[in-house]
Amino acid sequence: MSLKGINAYRKGNLKQDVSSADPHKLTLMLLQGALDRIAYAKGAMERKDLIVKADYISKASAIIMHLRDTLDLKVGGEVAENMFALYNYMVERLGDAHINNDLNMLDEVSSLLTPIRDAWVLIPEDAKQEAYETQRQNRQAI
Repeated sequence: MSLKGINAYRKGNLKQDVSSADPHKLTLMLLQGALDRIAYAKGAMERKDLIVKADYISKASAIIMHLRDTLDLKVGGEVAENMFALYNYMVERLGDAHINNDLNMLDEVSSLLTPIRDAWVLIPEDAKQEAYETQRQNRQAI
């Protein structure tokens, strides 16, 4: 199978995963996607492939900005505000890593994002269901 065929297969699977995913799984996919793109950017930086590095840093930044922009600051209160600031910091550090070709900055962002992803994985099923039910009720009340 050609690389083009493999990539098409992966994209098809990703679309299927996204279409059937609940909000929890989508967030988890975004967190993992950002971490993957940071790792790819790191490899490109090590190879001195500046165009690929820029592309992956841009994609990781876009994912993190999306995560930041979807925070509900009214409901999430101080925790959401802290996450907003942390995501902002990560985006800034990715920009700095790009400009300075600094692997340590990419590692720093990964080290900040990994515990968030790991905690997201550990959310119990009943807590997820309770959150979805509360969100559904809030939407119906509007």
